[in-house]
Amino acid sequence: MHPTPILSVQHLTTRFRTDRGVVTAVDDVSFDLLPGQTLGIVGESGCGKTVTSRSIMRLLPEHSSTIDPASRVTLRHGGKVWELAHADEKTMRDVRGSRIAMIFQEPMTSLNPVFTVGWQIDEALRYHTTLDRAARRARVIEMLRLVDIPNPEQRAGEYPHQLSGGMRQRVMIAIALCCEPDVLIADEPTTALDVTIQAQILRLMQDLKARLGTAIILITHNLGVVAQVCDRVAVMYAGRIVESADVLDIFHRPRHPYTAALLASIPTAGARSGAADRRLPIIPGMVPSLFDLPAGCRFQERCAHRQDRCAQSEPVLTDEPHAVRCHFPIR
Repeated sequence: MHPTPILSVQHLTTRFRTDRGVVTAVDDVSFDLLPGQTLGIVGESGCGKTVTSRSIMRLLPEHSSTIDPASRVTLRHGGKVWELAHADEKTMRDVRGSRIAMIFQEPMTSLNPVFTVGWQIDEALRYHTTLDRAARRARVIEMLRLVDIPNPEQRAGEYPHQLSGGMRQRVMIAIALCCEPDVLIADEPTTALDVTIQAQILRLMQDLKARLGTAIILITHNLGVVAQVCDRVAVMYAGRIVESADVLDIFHRPRHPYTAALLASIPTAGARSGAADRRLPIIPGMVPSLFDLPAGCRFQERCAHRQDRCAQSEPVLTDEPHAVRCHFPIR
């Protein structure tokens, strides 16, 4: 029997109202996240990765965004089931932080500059637990120590501007994990960090996953990071998933031309600088505007394998375990 997903996203469709009309930013996205699994969602900027995560967390502005009535986001824990796509705000406030948490892309703009980092970790504990003040203080120190922040007793009383970028990101992880959620969404958690700190943060997330059993959705455009930490990968393009498979299958047997082009554009060690036959491949053209999507396959105008059928009808996503949305997948 297959394990029951801890988080199931089915037919998620998110639209925004703009001055130019209604635009669909996430279009019929479906995936399952198993307990203890790390799912990577990858793609170029603007493909819908962050909107997908914020739709799951219901953190999009209600005055300008809508989630389609057919969308389903199901969270399971301890025999309880929550339907999040259309839950009321009280339900979402109870679930956010306790059962599902998020690490945002830029910690300096996500942390409140006028409160100490200890106060901001304590805020989640005040809302989601019954711990008294002394116990919460001990938990704050424990969490700062868990994410490898030195001298946590002192750091708890400091403000975000007094910490380095890597430490601020660790504080964000501590806030997200202090109530031991079942699902952690990490939205490009290493983008603003140098490579040494990136490696430390990724190693930390792996260690915490092993210790706490947390399932992780990692949103990134860095395929090297995906290869290092993910169990399964979903590749997005223009608001849709175009390929989904185990990480080894994606890297060794990509079936969608877009996935293959992304992998081909990764720099390889040992390439001779300036050699004509070693130039880094690129994907021609640009991601199409969501207001003006091409007919047929959304990738066809940039695809080296394009045929007439690609411009006539949009392909459907095949069934897993290796799902692909392409009329002529790579064999």
